[in-house]
Amino acid sequence: MYLADHTWPELGDALSDGSVALVPLGSTEQHGPHLPLATDHLIAEGLATAAAERSDAFRTPTINVGVSPHHRQFPGTMWVDPPEFRDYVESFARNLAYHGIDRVVFVNAHGGNVQHLREVGRRLHEDEVAYAVEWMWDESIPELVDELFERNGPHAGPKETAMITHIAPDLVREDRLEDARDGGLVDLESAETMVHGARTFYDSIDNSANGAFGDPTDVTPEKSERLFEAAADQLVQLAEWIGERDGDELFPESRVEREAANR
Repeated sequence: MYLADHTWPELGDALSDGSVALVPLGSTEQHGPHLPLATDHLIAEGLATAAAERSDAFRTPTINVGVSPHHRQFPGTMWVDPPEFRDYVESFARNLAYHGIDRVVFVNAHGGNVQHLREVGRRLHEDEVAYAVEWMWDESIPELVDELFERNGPHAGPKETAMITHIAPDLVREDRLEDARDGGLVDLESAETMVHGARTFYDSIDNSANGAFGDPTDVTPEKSERLFEAAADQLVQLAEWIGERDGDELFPESRVEREAANR
């Protein structure tokens, strides 16, 4: 169910303690010469939509701009600073909890958001406001990603190209796939930006001139559908798992309560 399509009387009847929200989050940033800036938030929204249709979870509106200053040299990239991003997402989740949705999955498709979403989840957990976890789609199916693509990449590579091929094929510039591969960084191990164990770079452009990593030419519609469906299935199972937990299982037990139980 997409929460924003419904009226408040309809939601008043539907929402209750224990409801699960799927919050899609991504970015608006460069994804090489072949994918749109919307790539990450389109992936997050597509997966959250599919999972909400296949479970009892509610999908919320999408948070389209994330923490992306490392792509700032590429025209059109947008970002917010980490403190403001964390505060906004935390406030967003507290709003959901006010309406009885105290279980949240941050359906994330942007690596730059990960550590900040985990911090937000920790804050909410400590305050016992909501149980919120960050979920990164490709981390739910790493074996399949490795199986499908020989030369993968963390950004604008075959896995993201495959997801957009499935979700919004008209937005893939198929005539630029080879450009993305040849003008980007196909093999991460060949990068010269790790020196004596230290990462000497801060921005994407320091590793890839066109912002692409991996070989996006290794994508087919069949691989794309398989990847999307596998990730969507993992999200459905996660939403169902969280929804089935008792509140006592999700929120922290105090030290005093733990010691009393062990006496």
